[in-house]
Amino acid sequence: MAKIIGGLTTSHVPAIGGALARGAQQEPYWKPFFDGYLPVHRWLEDVRPDVAVVFYNDHGLNFFLDKMPTFAVGAAPEYHNADEGWGIPTLPPFKGETGLSWHIIEHLVDREFDITTCQEMLVDHAVTLPLKLFWPEGCPVTIVPICINTVQFPLPSAKRCFALGQAVGEAVANWDSDKRVVVIGTGGLSHQLDGERAGFMNKRFDLKFMDSLVSDPEWATQYSIHELVEKTGTQGVELLMWLATRAAVPGAVRKVHANYHIPISNTATGLMALEAI
Repeated sequence: MAKIIGGLTTSHVPAIGGALARGAQQEPYWKPFFDGYLPVHRWLEDVRPDVAVVFYNDHGLNFFLDKMPTFAVGAAPEYHNADEGWGIPTLPPFKGETGLSWHIIEHLVDREFDITTCQEMLVDHAVTLPLKLFWPEGCPVTIVPICINTVQFPLPSAKRCFALGQAVGEAVANWDSDKRVVVIGTGGLSHQLDGERAGFMNKRFDLKFMDSLVSDPEWATQYSIHELVEKTGTQGVELLMWLATRAAVPGAVRKVHANYHIPISNTATGLMALEAI
């Protein structure tokens, strides 16, 4: 059976793509952010996953407000990205792991999740930037992208996203394969890009949330979506992807590395590497 080796979580701010394109990693503004990934690169070299299941939120490249599924699972042989208007260079397509995709889809339906199945799927910076940050020299893993709606209300609750992650973890663990799987959650942490609270960040809550993923994974499920928006900002609800990622990694975890940095483009950026024990 397949083995889940751990989970990775990271922010996916579009400005990161511009910094990568300019080679700005050593500039004073960016260095504390990019240096945070070096220990994760070493860990990935040691554990060498074959597949990445990526929880992310689409920003209008594949879905828009007129058609926004709560949960969507990619089942494509490859995933392309395109110009989103941020000036981020497009990357070569990512190879899909279709066998695992369909296995996850069937398991989620059996567990009574109503999902959208995508046999063609564009992936935006929420997928491309994390993969580039974790594997700067080129992505060596196949992927299964799983999109969670954090854009168009009503949003799925933190409790429901945790249950989704658990079900995905079950499916991976029961997949008839000897491949090693890492789960990735992208987005956040606290930030609000518009309205009266534009620029809002909540370091205390972010750090508590990051700690909880190690010691008390269901801690954030006590909060409603509106409470999470109040505590983290409108876009801070992207932490739902982190929550699903932790739920997909069964049992206890060891924190390999964590980094937290304010600000990158008015966003409290976070990074964690959690190894399954």
